[in-house]
Order: sequence, then C-alpha cells, then structure tokens
Amino acid sequence: MKTIAQLTYIPLYSDHPKEQVQDIIEFLAQHDVEVDVNYLSTSVIGETDVVFDLIRELYDEMAIEEKAFRLHIELLSPVEN
Repeated sequence: MKTIAQLTYIPLYSDHPKEQVQDIIEFLAQHDVEVDVNYLSTSVIGETDVVFDLIRELYDEMAIEEKAFRLHIELLSPVEN
C-alpha cells in the first residue's frame, strides 16, 4: 500500500518565501517518495511508514531553523502499489 500526503508549506514573515518553498521541495526529493509539485501544494507518494517518517523529519528540520511557518497536511486514503 502507498500513502499520498498533500503538503502545503507557508513560510510566515519571510522576505524570500519562494526560496524557502523550493528548499522544502528539494528536501522532499531526497527521500524515497514520488514528489508531484503543484501550484499550491506538493504531493508525496510512498510507502506509509516512509511518508509518515518524512513528515516528522520535515517538521523537525523546519523547527530547528526556528522560522515561523504553517504546514498543512492532507492524507488521502491508501492506494494499491
């Protein structure tokens, strides 16, 4: 089974929001998931454990940088491989 997570990252109080969003996309692309970049969000598709671990790692990484952000996550029902 694969999980689909739709992520919307919104940097707050940033002079360079596009750069921060691009950094997040590059971070996601380094993992064992499919990444589909859309106009308002990015979808990641992968094994359930990998997707959930990635979400946690992404959140922890952003928290270390101590920048204000919003991260909206929508999880779609699992799909067959």
